[in-house]
Amino acid sequence: MNGCDLYQKMKNRMEALVRKLIINKVPEKSWIYLIVDFITKLPLVTRKNAILVVCDRLSKIAHFMATTEKTLAE
Repeated sequence: MNGCDLYQKMKNRMEALVRKLIINKVPEKSWIYLIVDFITKLPLVTRKNAILVVCDRLSKIAHFMATTEKTLAE
């Protein structure tokens, strides 16, 4: 069985599925659910070496702000 390609492609799963998939909620308004990330380790330009990225999940509009690595997410 180990050398049989047909068997390797056709074998069934023996483990049970964990649970049904849950659909994510769709935001009703823009700028309610955000994605925030930092891009760091960039070359120093006008005393800024990082970019703060804020993206809206509904409209996919993103804002990019030049900042420093010392900036906290708070």
